[in-house]
Amino acid sequence: MTISERMPYESARDYARRIIKNNIISLQLAPGSRINDQEIAAELGLSRTPVREALIELSKASIIQMYPQKGSIVMPLDYSLMREAYLMREILECGVMELCCQITDPQVFEPLLATITLQQFYLDNRNPDKLMELDNEFHKKLFEIVGLPHVYTSLNSLTIHFDRIRRLSYQSVENIKAVSAHRAILAAIQEQNSKMAVQLMKEHLGYYHVEQEELMTKFPQYFEKQSD
Repeated sequence: MTISERMPYESARDYARRIIKNNIISLQLAPGSRINDQEIAAELGLSRTPVREALIELSKASIIQMYPQKGSIVMPLDYSLMREAYLMREILECGVMELCCQITDPQVFEPLLATITLQQFYLDNRNPDKLMELDNEFHKKLFEIVGLPHVYTSLNSLTIHFDRIRRLSYQSVENIKAVSAHRAILAAIQEQNSKMAVQLMKEHLGYYHVEQEELMTKFPQYFEKQSD
């Protein structure tokens, strides 16, 4: 499990939740993994109470299942839950596309180009963790450019199911299209072509559906079993 430093503003519960959540998204705590609150507390230098509170919050999001006296288990990936997260992102990010296309100052978009350049480097060097980080950074910057950073923060806290699938995709799918998609989105924004920008964003976010069969075939143990 990867552990980062506690932020100055974080409560013990929030710190535990962030670390556990990030490790679930990165698949270091893969579906089916057992989580022992006492062990996590020791690793983070916390008492068991905030760790258990963090686990309860994550269980409400259907990310883990808690069992009395037995600990917790990371839940399988579930495309039905991921679809809900996708719909939230589609509605908000397509709205952001329209706002971005109203901006006329080209310098505003330079940070997006810098992010894409870094993405290409890590794509060439096959680093899924950095690719995922920079993918998030690209979308975060879009919200910041139009003055909606808190909307992104709220959205990001609700899309863990979507993020788990994205991370598995970065690890496993041979033909990763996110970088080229980001380039096309940026080009449409710079041309102030809102219709094209919205369409490209929908296709970009919806690509998870194209990869569904490939991922479920490669990693059947990670997914919620489908009823016949």
